[in-house]
Amino acid sequence: MNVSPTAGAGLAAFVLAGGKSSRMGSDKALLEIAGEPLILRTVRLASTVASSNVRVVGGAQRFAHLAIETIEDDSPDHGPLGGIATALRATAAEWNLILACDLPYLTREWLEFLVARAGNAAHSTDAVVPATRHQNYEPLCAVYRKCCATDAASAVASGHLRVQEFVAALHTAGRLEPVELAEWKRFDSTGRLFKNMNEPGDFDEARRALRERAEP
Repeated sequence: MNVSPTAGAGLAAFVLAGGKSSRMGSDKALLEIAGEPLILRTVRLASTVASSNVRVVGGAQRFAHLAIETIEDDSPDHGPLGGIATALRATAAEWNLILACDLPYLTREWLEFLVARAGNAAHSTDAVVPATRHQNYEPLCAVYRKCCATDAASAVASGHLRVQEFVAALHTAGRLEPVELAEWKRFDSTGRLFKNMNEPGDFDEARRALRERAEP
């Protein structure tokens, strides 16, 4: 699939890596998946659709030994929404791919599709976000216009840190285009596309699944 020229020409990408990995017991961004640290895998995938260097929000000291570009989180104790606010404040691009660092099942084909949707979105659309069957969203694998920086910063400043509430507000205002479940499941029929790694069992499952995916 060819990436939309509109999105590709003005798309930045950010990987959020500010979590403490308390349930995993070790830094999950540095766990190896398919032969490379998960953070590097995610940066590499994002770089296939971004028009500039992918930047990691948070973790400058943790990733000093890796060849990745990092920026400090403006609000390190405010969860993923603080990371989104930081990325959208720092970007110069109109559209911005935001990814969590712990999504091992992402594929290039899916990211190309997502970015192309943003490039073809209506002028009134400020976010393209996958939706789930439970009327929730996957806001940490989504594309946002830079203008959402004001919304994210205001939510952080007021203490409203739930990312689901942030994207729901965009939807209510008619500014969000959802990617429905039937659409994104074409890229992963198992439904694991957005499954993240929180515990050791998740890590073991991801390693097995990706090993099987790579086998002829």
